[in-house]
Amino acid sequence: MKLKLGVIFGGATVEHEISIITAVQAMENMDKEKYDIIPIYISKDRNWYTGKLLMDINLYKNFDDLKGYAKKCTLYHKQGKFILQSIGFLKKNITELDLVFPIVHGNNAEDGTLAGFLDTIGIPYVGSKVLGSALGQDKVVQKQVMRDSKLPIVDYIWFYDNEYYIDKDNILKKIEKLSYPVIVKPATLGSSIGIKIANNQTELDEAIYEALRYDNKIIIEKMVSNLIEVNCAVLGNYEYQETSLIAQMKLKNDILTFDDKYIGNGKTAKQNNSIKTNLTLDTNGFTIPAKLKPEVENQIYDLAKQTFRVLNLSGIARIDFLIDGNNNKVYINEPNTIPGSLSFYLFDKNIKNYSKLLDELITLAIKDYKNKMKKVTSFDNNVLSTYNSNAGLKNSYK
Repeated sequence: MKLKLGVIFGGATVEHEISIITAVQAMENMDKEKYDIIPIYISKDRNWYTGKLLMDINLYKNFDDLKGYAKKCTLYHKQGKFILQSIGFLKKNITELDLVFPIVHGNNAEDGTLAGFLDTIGIPYVGSKVLGSALGQDKVVQKQVMRDSKLPIVDYIWFYDNEYYIDKDNILKKIEKLSYPVIVKPATLGSSIGIKIANNQTELDEAIYEALRYDNKIIIEKMVSNLIEVNCAVLGNYEYQETSLIAQMKLKNDILTFDDKYIGNGKTAKQNNSIKTNLTLDTNGFTIPAKLKPEVENQIYDLAKQTFRVLNLSGIARIDFLIDGNNNKVYINEPNTIPGSLSFYLFDKNIKNYSKLLDELITLAIKDYKNKMKKVTSFDNNVLSTYNSNAGLKNSYK
């Protein structure tokens, strides 16, 4: 019997379109003999839709047309079953689900929001749970955790939008102590959205206001000299971690931009009036494996595993690193808890192709769910059965 697998993607996020491409690409590579794949699309207005034709990426060119191929739905738990149900006057059960595979990027989805909803229902799912997802999304809190764990990170400061509006001059003085150039980032976004380099105060002020368009929390980091940027994916959970090959970025700019990641070489995601899912990432912008000294390579493998474990990650995550080319000093930049293309391109395809990687992620989720079910989550006795409400009220006013 096939496993009924719900693939959730989209969401109210600036990375919405990247999520669609990643999810459709993953569904194309899932073993159809093993899995009955049920696409579940979250639109930008937060409505949920399902329908087999949502696996065709060309439908997303015009969402009004897409609605004709999909049903509005919701997911709920009933008598030990996880039901995908239609929404409307005549509600109908569309299908049961055995497992969910979230393939979402960014705020309102990847940040633990979706994981929390799935935990509330109780359905097993692939990937990091609420804490790991939240830590992976917030660049400030994750650095605080990594710093406490003695992991190497660059110097930084952070602030909220209201603090900048109220005490701008003082914050600018603190930033200048880092010395220019610095990198300005929205604290909870991904895909290099809203990130800019500032070489002076004028550029810094402009970059901060640009970042504030996307987030109310900003992080400023010291720019690494002679920057070498590398990535390493980690597959696993808290018990074990397996690393991928290391990719070295061919930087066209001082930092890796959104276009470097997803467009590249002037390409667009559309060719011949159809969207090509194999253009999720411009892999021509990477050198895989990276050309690093053995001691640096080994350090990255070790730090990738440590970061994965310290931040409570699970499933697949990509850990991004910054290397100072002058002295080969390695810094952890940030994790990506649901990376674009699920980082399949970082694994040796002769050993672990995309289909095998997806299989392992699903198997890992089932194992984690079974282990979780062995833990105590509630007590059989009902403490409220002996609770005297009147006595409690009297005592509360004493």
